[in-house]
Amino acid sequence: MSLINKMLQDLDARGTPDGRADAGGIRSVPERERGVSRALVFGGAAGLTAAAIALGWVYWKRPPVPPVLVSVAGTPLPAPLPAPAVAAAPAPAPVAEVPVAPEPVFQAEEAPAAASPPAKARRPAENIARPAAAPVAKPAAPAVASERIVDGKQVTPQQRVENAYRRALGQLEDGRVSEAMLALQQTLQLDPRHQGARETLVRLLLEAQRPDDAARQLQLSLALDPKQPAQAMMLARLQLDKPNGGPAALDTLMRSLPYAAENGDYRAFLAGVLQREQRYREAAEQYQLALQTAPDNSVWWMGLGIALQADNHPAQARQAFERARGLQTLSPQLQAFVERKLVQLTAAAAK
Repeated sequence: MSLINKMLQDLDARGTPDGRADAGGIRSVPERERGVSRALVFGGAAGLTAAAIALGWVYWKRPPVPPVLVSVAGTPLPAPLPAPAVAAAPAPAPVAEVPVAPEPVFQAEEAPAAASPPAKARRPAENIARPAAAPVAKPAAPAVASERIVDGKQVTPQQRVENAYRRALGQLEDGRVSEAMLALQQTLQLDPRHQGARETLVRLLLEAQRPDDAARQLQLSLALDPKQPAQAMMLARLQLDKPNGGPAALDTLMRSLPYAAENGDYRAFLAGVLQREQRYREAAEQYQLALQTAPDNSVWWMGLGIALQADNHPAQARQAFERARGLQTLSPQLQAFVERKLVQLTAAAAK
């Protein structure tokens, strides 16, 4: 009530010029000096006193500002409530910094996305609201990648195979042999029966002095399709270069023989392998079948003569050698070989 006391003292002090409120300075006012009745004066004083009491009561008994819930997560402070419109009451000073209480209470609302990470502090579990989870970015839609889509165009499996094969041939033309070999292998992965890619890869492997890899490729190809006499002959030649590779080469040729019935070269090659394995009768039979497709092949006549002589058919062997010599198409070395054989057979027959 100090404000009320002060106002009363001010009103009391206004009664004397020097500001003292002692009774000695009070004098009676003559009737002619009285402009206002005493009742009016006392009524006005009582009104001012009541107004002062009311203003003081409003100032001191105003409802306290509700406590602000502080979020350690950095939630912006709410604006302070405006003070009641009292002229005598000073405006509250702006709060520059809010200290964190020992036991802070989080707001139930989510912290804004730009808030700093919450400080570590011990809090009652029931008063702690879960901090807002970091926004989870939606995963980008996976790119639709299909092996059958190239440059936005639908590509059939066969087109993919041919594209890979053409790419390999282009790299081969540019001299990029290693890349071409990889592209050929990719082509064969897409289509193991692609004979162009297989034969080209085998040739490159042979040129790179990798016969084992070439033989492996041929074996894979023939396992998928034995109807390939040319590849069977190529594999048999590689197998013959191995020590004791005759049986393997013979097995390769025999498996593809049903698909080479009209192939004289195939039968003549099989006859030579049979002769190497000392299976002379079978060799002679294959030479005779080969000669049915090419009667003027002097080399095959010579081979037939060798097989017949080894199988103890000297007369038939002599006829075969004579036919080979008479065609006059042998190389000088082979021509000399046939001449020696004829001399031997003639001498044996004369005994």
